[in-house]
Amino acid sequence: MKKTLARWLDSDVGHSFRSSPVAMMAAVIAFLCLFCAVFAGWVTPHNPFDLAALELGDARLPPAWSPEGSTKYLLGTDDQGRDILSAVIYGARISLVVGLVSVLLSVLVGVMLGLLAGFWGGWLDAFLMRVCDVMLSFPPILIALLMAGVGRALFPDAPTSVAFGVLIVAISLTGWVQYARTVRGSTLVERSKEYVQAARVTGVSPWRIMVRHVLPNVMGPVMVLATIQVATAIITEATLSFLGVGVPPTSPSLGTLIRVGNDYLFSGEWWITVFPGAMLVLIALSVNLLGDWLRDALNPRLR
Repeated sequence: MKKTLARWLDSDVGHSFRSSPVAMMAAVIAFLCLFCAVFAGWVTPHNPFDLAALELGDARLPPAWSPEGSTKYLLGTDDQGRDILSAVIYGARISLVVGLVSVLLSVLVGVMLGLLAGFWGGWLDAFLMRVCDVMLSFPPILIALLMAGVGRALFPDAPTSVAFGVLIVAISLTGWVQYARTVRGSTLVERSKEYVQAARVTGVSPWRIMVRHVLPNVMGPVMVLATIQVATAIITEATLSFLGVGVPPTSPSLGTLIRVGNDYLFSGEWWITVFPGAMLVLIALSVNLLGDWLRDALNPRLR
């Protein structure tokens, strides 16, 4: 493990990372958010899912540094008496899980279809690209709203896992298009190179050429795009939850907390919506900065 890390730090990408203070700061912030989200049960002072522990008498308490605040709730409480700090950390876990899984699903579908379209060409390429054109003609948030709304209508009493599955599919439905077009363009370039022609002459099967030779050489742009799309997926999940068609209301998603806090924003309870919104901005900004750095690090022309 240490040798692998040392070898990576000595590489061109590692040197670019060490020489970029913005990338290092973004990585630290993203790691802290991910660490708190993964180990939320040990990091948070309260469990916002434990309904028995909620005290309605502590609802809408301001942060601890306010005169009416309590040291028991560092960032205050929401309208149900949930600790905002704990709810924000658990909400970050939900946002990160939905964002990462939806991007992973989009990458798997998009890379597979783009590789097939670029390598085989012909009617398959034309058909898949027309499908991509149709998908790009609709706003992604509109399709996600439609899918999430239809899913909630078809499964009104579905468990939470089904609701999360519908949300992930709704976000991934348009996300795969960008990966398919990116991989297809890179595959068109790679399939005409000498190493692919040599593999064909030696009798290597087309599937083995695609997986073992072409796929590793087209993953650079996919990694950059996937990093940036994680932030987009997280914001999309927060938007859907804010509109009421995302995760169930019982789950303290960042979008749900912002929506709840928006009802009390003009009555003085600003902390209910400001702190979840700040957490959402922090996660999206750090991931976007990492994506920008990775794009520059993997492109020799931008160094």
